[in-house]
Amino acid sequence: MNECQLILADFVPKKLSIVQTIGLQDIDLEKLFQASKNKTSKGLTYLYVHPDIELVFKSILQKNNIIKAAGGVVKNGEGKYLFIHRLGKWDLPKGKVEDNEKMKEAAVREVEEECGIRINYLGPKVQTTYHTYVMRGKLVLKQTNWYEMGVNKSPKLVPQTEEDITDARWLGKGELTSVKENTYPLIAQIIKQL
Repeated sequence: MNECQLILADFVPKKLSIVQTIGLQDIDLEKLFQASKNKTSKGLTYLYVHPDIELVFKSILQKNNIIKAAGGVVKNGEGKYLFIHRLGKWDLPKGKVEDNEKMKEAAVREVEEECGIRINYLGPKVQTTYHTYVMRGKLVLKQTNWYEMGVNKSPKLVPQTEEDITDARWLGKGELTSVKENTYPLIAQIIKQL
């Protein structure tokens, strides 16, 4: 949410900075999204602790319009990872799941379309992330399944400019500083796992 995070937990996590605890009545994604637009909220983490957090999470999902997406954490034959630059930020390739399409199929299709490559290996799901944005004046909750992927060698990348992708690069772990400084919090969390 505008570079803020909402953490739902059944315990108080350690090592959180700039935290604001919230009550059940405050888990209104639209209100939190609007509050997160405030410049003083940048980097803020909203924390909600409840003993049955899965029930709370299901309640949030039922109350919101969910768009399903899928993407890839792609590694090449040289051990470098694929990143795209879209709308001023570094990101991982992903896109919406089409009707009657499986998440894994969508992930491969989107990576191939957005970067002009052929995926040679599709591995397990790395994680599922959720983020919010406004589309046509309404708040949307996007669920993205991320999959481990691989390509042989180091194919040339062709950014899909009609999807506002201005750059696509293979980057080694030691080259991720610029990405970490200019990406979304969820992508930064995925990068930590690399």
